[in-house]
Amino acid sequence: MYERHHAAVYGYAVSRAGRQLADDIVGDTFLVAWRRLAEVPATPLPWLLGVARNVIRERYREEVRQASLAAEMRAWVDEAGGDVADGVAERSAVLGALARLGDADRELLTLVAWHGLSHRAAARVVGCSVATFAVRLHRARRRLEQAVSTADEVVRRVPSALSVKEFSR
Repeated sequence: MYERHHAAVYGYAVSRAGRQLADDIVGDTFLVAWRRLAEVPATPLPWLLGVARNVIRERYREEVRQASLAAEMRAWVDEAGGDVADGVAERSAVLGALARLGDADRELLTLVAWHGLSHRAAARVVGCSVATFAVRLHRARRRLEQAVSTADEVVRRVPSALSVKEFSR
């Protein structure tokens, strides 16, 4: 099967992903074929091309994931451009203030700020209307601001990823 269909699978891989990746794609395709030999149909070429197509898709997904992760890491580095000690102190103060809040306030704030849910989605999670959620969130934000302002005076500037501004969006 390999000798008979290698050229066709290689040609398909080159046309879809380029020569640089074609050998890896062909290798992965025939590895899948070897592992699933009992499932390979009598006419294997269409099946092999389908496997090659899936291998290519998975490669692109992985590349997108890696690029996204790299961009996120670069953004974190850019944000942390200031003194690291300031960021640690600010993060500690915000986490301390968050810990002093009640469970309900903490849940509302983290659903929006950390988990990135919209008001509608977060309201669904806590089981209330969007309007009720908005009022509760507004109050929780005020309580967080009060808790941070009563914390140590060391924390006056809050630009870190865990800033009050993050919870106030």
